[in-house]
Amino acid sequence: MQDSERRISRPLQQVRWIELPSVEDPRGTLTAAESQLDVPFDIRRVFYMHHVTASRGGHAHRDTDQVIIAMAGSFDVTLFDGEASASYGFDDPKRGLYVPRMVLVDLENFSTGAVCLVLASTPYDMSRSLRTRADFLQALSEAGG
Repeated sequence: MQDSERRISRPLQQVRWIELPSVEDPRGTLTAAESQLDVPFDIRRVFYMHHVTASRGGHAHRDTDQVIIAMAGSFDVTLFDGEASASYGFDDPKRGLYVPRMVLVDLENFSTGAVCLVLASTPYDMSRSLRTRADFLQALSEAGG
């Protein structure tokens, strides 16, 4: 294990790129994602951000796993788990980033025309999200993390 890998804490070690099955032919490319096959959870919610003019995210979810996909354009995602952070550049609609629960997500640097699709493991429930970094750190502290 390299030094940079040792510094990444456990929640960020679960983060990984998922290559989505794609079929290309002269008409274009078709990409699909199926629950429990390509995506490691049952998809309970799908949402997307478009016409983005400012940074998004800045919160974490207590019990929601997500896969983030750049459907068009590009943007950056920074993840923070209370100890370490990692940044990822998005510009390929044929892959998504798996982000487990209890990771703070910041999205920024959206290109013109960018579309960010998110597949989530739970229906939306604002009461289950930690809307600020301070709330997130407090929840980690209370959980002993």
